[in-house]
Amino acid sequence: MPQSLFVIPCYNEADRIDLAAFDAFAVANPEINFLFVNDGSSDATSEILHQFAGRRPDRFMAIDLPHNQGKAEAVRVGMLQALDQEAELIGFLDADLATPLAECRRLQEALARRPEIQMAIGVRLPLAGHAIQRKRIRRWIGRGFARVASTMLGIAIADTQCGAKLLRSNQLARFLFATPFLSRWIFDVEVFARLRIAGDRLAVRDAIYELPLESWREIPGSKLRPRHFLLAIGDLAMIYREYFLSRRWKERAVELRSEPETAADASAPWPAAPHSVRAKIKPTRKASA
Repeated sequence: MPQSLFVIPCYNEADRIDLAAFDAFAVANPEINFLFVNDGSSDATSEILHQFAGRRPDRFMAIDLPHNQGKAEAVRVGMLQALDQEAELIGFLDADLATPLAECRRLQEALARRPEIQMAIGVRLPLAGHAIQRKRIRRWIGRGFARVASTMLGIAIADTQCGAKLLRSNQLARFLFATPFLSRWIFDVEVFARLRIAGDRLAVRDAIYELPLESWREIPGSKLRPRHFLLAIGDLAMIYREYFLSRRWKERAVELRSEPETAADASAPWPAAPHSVRAKIKPTRKASA
């Protein structure tokens, strides 16, 4: 089984995050590690995460953003850090574990089973035999949003916003996360938009694997509010203008299709990202051994 590294964005999670669950899962799954990104929390999240990671630095890492920048940037910074590690697969998961940790392994198994797939994403479908505990109004709103987003992207995706995604650690992934996102709340759609301009529609559709989750539940204390769904519609229009109407991303797509720089890239179904979109970060603070 390939090694995987999941990014966990955290903001004021000191009283909510279940670190014991992460620890137990890591013991049972030695090929899956975690990188916690403290998004400028105002509570004790940073101290708790660094103390926890410091006890097992071979399995856990913790870094800090200097101030609160939103989930999108926390995930992006974490994914760039993950790209510089040795994991073959990198992804992200919500800190509240609305998506259970067991789904990390299922995402990993999907990519291991299907080498042609570039990205495996969790999908919250209320299927028979699946324990998806989601309020009906949120399910309707989510379904409607996914349809609008899919129409904009030109690829049908059943659930764009599920916080469980896993990608292959390669130059395509670096391209997807190299530059900051426009939206703080629906950056997942931007990831798909960047993937969409990196290849033709059929290639993109074939590169994504939608995995129906076995279980998912809404967690009390969620930071999402009904007004965020209204803001998301405005963000969709902003994303469409940026990625499909402007010249900037069309030019980057041309660069992305340029000559691969390594033999491994040359044999891959996606071209290597050019130097201009590469980025390395230095963590504000690493977990101490």
